[in-house]
Amino acid sequence: MPEVRIAAEPRTDFGKGAARRERRAGRVPAVLYGHGTDTRHVTLPGHDVMMALKAANVLIRLDGLPGGNQLVLPKAIQRDPIRGSVEHVDLILVRRGEKVTVDIPIQVTGEVYSGGLLDQQLVQISIEAEATHIPAAIEIDVDDMKVGTAVHAGDLSLPEGSSLAVEPETLVLHVVAAPTAEQMEAEIGAPEAAAAAPAEPAPVPEGEGTSGSGSAASGE
Repeated sequence: MPEVRIAAEPRTDFGKGAARRERRAGRVPAVLYGHGTDTRHVTLPGHDVMMALKAANVLIRLDGLPGGNQLVLPKAIQRDPIRGSVEHVDLILVRRGEKVTVDIPIQVTGEVYSGGLLDQQLVQISIEAEATHIPAAIEIDVDDMKVGTAVHAGDLSLPEGSSLAVEPETLVLHVVAAPTAEQMEAEIGAPEAAAAAPAEPAPVPEGEGTSGSGSAASGE
């Protein structure tokens, strides 16, 4: 995966008020840590960060830091729940040749055999890979897979130098039988039948039936 260069600036003002001021200025607060170093606080250009984070596990080279540039990976990203803008980023230091554990998207291609239905259990998988050679995705071709076929983590084709960070028996996807027209009609008809069924009459408490109305008329 190619590197993305972003200019970073040290941050000395902290707290919610300071963070809001940075965001209003178009910058994103971030923390930088790893390799036993002290946590450093920086700010990054908001637009550059948004563009970089469109790629999963993007490798970022931070320029402009005291002591020289640093190679980092996004570890945690906080976004505005409504606008989706980046509010804060945790960045972890990495080195060339260093192994890191990351979640890689699973990309499915092809169509399963007629009569089958694809049931995908995982949309991403954890692997260990060299920090500067993280694959963009793991591809699985399901073309003409028949009912009963399953793909487990151990069946995946990983790039050279990468290894699984999950158990090989972990189910990634399998092909199940598509429901028949009769089964679908039965599933649709069951709720409709339940809705159309007459409601059970409420139980009448003992001694409160209609036969008691005559005693009320007698003036008691």
